[in-house]
Amino acid sequence: MSWFESLILGLVQGLTEFLPVSSSAHLRLTAAFSGWHDPGAAFTAITQIGTEAAVLIYFRKDIGRIISAWTRSLTDKSMRRDPDARMGWLVIVGSIPIGVLGLTLKDQIEGPFRDLRITATMLIVVGVIIGIADRMAARDEKGGRHRAPRARKELENLSVRDGLIYGVCQAAALIPGVSRSGATISGGLFMGYRREAAARYSFLLAIPAVLASGLFELTDAMESDHVSWGPTLFATVIAFGTGYAVIAWFMKFISTKSFMPFVWYRIALGIVIIALVSTGALSPHAAESAG
Repeated sequence: MSWFESLILGLVQGLTEFLPVSSSAHLRLTAAFSGWHDPGAAFTAITQIGTEAAVLIYFRKDIGRIISAWTRSLTDKSMRRDPDARMGWLVIVGSIPIGVLGLTLKDQIEGPFRDLRITATMLIVVGVIIGIADRMAARDEKGGRHRAPRARKELENLSVRDGLIYGVCQAAALIPGVSRSGATISGGLFMGYRREAAARYSFLLAIPAVLASGLFELTDAMESDHVSWGPTLFATVIAFGTGYAVIAWFMKFISTKSFMPFVWYRIALGIVIIALVSTGALSPHAAESAG
């Protein structure tokens, strides 16, 4: 991998990780459209450490409170009713599905799931799902001619059941094209949560899974001689800086705007990929990475 490729891929990772458009799909597509080798699942996981570092810094006050309250709840039973302590436990509960499926489906994630036909299908299908969830949320928030606006749930209403459902939605993002934020936020909207609440839990829930995946791949990569360490670490730093800016923008955007621009973008991109693959202009299979 060249330094220029790492710059572009780092920017793509940072720009798309927190938007409901699938960062893994965009890394795969950027390489395919540019005629580069597929950066691979390991590159994606390692650069995601950079974007999750941005989450840690952006939500540092929330995370500090959650860790403190959760730690005290281990020995003080009365603390287990504290909202921050509960959030700590619910992040753990919500991380179980992706942990189990990530280990079980590791070979598929690194191989068959990276087929561009699957990516394109997921972009379209999940895009439609996000659109439906967004319309449901807007209807509740604005009401209608014959019905009043309906209050939606806050994170204080999060239950173990809802946490597990969020977790299953996050696990679906193991397939390129789904989008971690898109799946979890739309899942939250279907369950009746406010946009900001759904997005906040989505970002917090991603921390254990992404860091664990990144460290796992990092350990694997350190035992391999097929990783371009300089460009990969450079891409991780670029992803961190870009990702932080995107989080700040996205949290403001969702408070007043619809997800529909992302929905139409996903559907259009999926259709273009299917057309290019169908005409033979683009191979559905990844070129073998040279490292």
